[in-house]
Amino acid sequence: MKQMQMNVSDTYDAALYLRLSKDDTDIDGSAKTESNSIGNQRELLRSFVKSQPDIQIFDIYVDDGYSGSNFDRPEFKRMTSDIEAGKVNCVIVKDLSRFGREYIEAGRLIQKIYPALNVRFIAVTDHFDSKTANISEKSLVVPIKNFVNDSYCRDISTKVRSHQQMKRENGEFIGAFAPYGYQKDAQNKNCLVVDEYAADVVRKIYIWKIEGLSLGAIAEKLNARHILPPKEYKKSLGENYNSGFQSTEFPKWSAVQIKRILTNEVYIGNMVQGKQERISYKVKKRLDKPEEEWVRVENTHPAVIRQSDFDIVQKLLQYDGRASKSSEGANLFSGFLFCGDCKTPMIRRVNQYKGKKTAFYICQTKNKGGNCTRHSIPEETLKTIVLKEIQTYSSLFMDYQMIMEEMKEMEIGYDQVIHYDTQISRLQEEYHKCYALRVSLYDDLKAGIINKEEFQEFRDIYGKKCEELEMVIENQKQMVKQMFEDGVAATIQLEEWKKSLELKKLDRTLLSLAVDKIYIYENKQIMIVLRYQDMIEKMKVIKNFFEVHQTDKGKEVG
Repeated sequence: MKQMQMNVSDTYDAALYLRLSKDDTDIDGSAKTESNSIGNQRELLRSFVKSQPDIQIFDIYVDDGYSGSNFDRPEFKRMTSDIEAGKVNCVIVKDLSRFGREYIEAGRLIQKIYPALNVRFIAVTDHFDSKTANISEKSLVVPIKNFVNDSYCRDISTKVRSHQQMKRENGEFIGAFAPYGYQKDAQNKNCLVVDEYAADVVRKIYIWKIEGLSLGAIAEKLNARHILPPKEYKKSLGENYNSGFQSTEFPKWSAVQIKRILTNEVYIGNMVQGKQERISYKVKKRLDKPEEEWVRVENTHPAVIRQSDFDIVQKLLQYDGRASKSSEGANLFSGFLFCGDCKTPMIRRVNQYKGKKTAFYICQTKNKGGNCTRHSIPEETLKTIVLKEIQTYSSLFMDYQMIMEEMKEMEIGYDQVIHYDTQISRLQEEYHKCYALRVSLYDDLKAGIINKEEFQEFRDIYGKKCEELEMVIENQKQMVKQMFEDGVAATIQLEEWKKSLELKKLDRTLLSLAVDKIYIYENKQIMIVLRYQDMIEKMKVIKNFFEVHQTDKGKEVG
């Protein structure tokens, strides 16, 4: 602040400063809320000025809804400007806490800055007046009261943080504004309900991504349809929404907004909060927290996106292919096709001969001159092979549904299938061998074949292997049990798989639904890794069991 030349006159031009924060209304109950209300402060200070013949009101400065933990407040800044301009030479507040709860800066202003500027300071209910205060009041009372106010602010901050953390852990929404696609429940502001209009936009965004559109192409599609972006949409609903991001004169969807929606778990019904935290109650700046410290609670509200679609999109975002020059979408196999040897993505190339275009894929490493081979394969050949593979497993799903219905009628339990499962039998056999080797270590130690260090080392190795096998065996059993109890329709999108039997040409939606990765080796050898691969293997086991059981039953009848 610059030094202000002012002679103390018989009359003071006073700034009445009023402040109220959300914290003041939430903690101490209605009595304190009433005593600290802006209206109450205004009347109290006006009444005080009327009783002072040497003070007249210059202006009233009101910071309603601002914390006292710092002095970054618009009306406080305006008052300071008027003081520096020589318009104000007296500041009057209800009490020291209304002035500010940050004791270091409050003390600096009251004890150093204002005296240097010949500005009188009065805190009415604290009975402090810098004009009449003695040394004890200035050097002891004011600092102590400011310190108490600062401690109060810190205590409130701690209570609020603790309360918010508890709500996060309970899966309650504590944000100021609901995410795009949702609204706060009118009956409970900590619950989210679906906003059908915005949710439909979110669904379209996911569908377009699965179909192969780039983030930028999706944004352009929404802008072309004149769909309001999240901030403007919320404003159109009458919400005083400010995202914190810079807005242009004509706001539009952007690739950044699209990616934010495509990676947000809120759309599958999960609440993920606590991604940031304030440095302290005195500093508004927020810092990002590591992901392992986020608070994630599942199934807290209705989902607008299926888990399977969300998982597909997360995988596609890892290999977000650029749109081709002739299309707004990615190539059919972008994000799915990889070299079987170097594991880098394959790239699409087009040859033109006598007016006929032929598309094929080659290894990206080889294309850039790296140490790998071409692994070339024509696109049409690949489409045919992949579609046929998907349709084969689609038929398996249909057969499985029929088989399960018959097995239930025959009262066949999952424990019978587990006993028949050769994969589980092999794992159990491996477990028994490993366990026997671990037990035999005691004899080897007694015989002097191994020493104590070797005994402990091998014992730990075999012990860990046994634990891993036990876990795998249990997971295999649980999968069979779940398939018997819930069927596959609860896990996979069975109706979508059924449609593949009618398709003559592979499309990206089916590819995303059914395939995880495709590896191309030399001599056009292909390995297709399907989604739900473990479940498919178990369906084969159940189908084989059923066929053997039917054969044995036929023999008994014969």
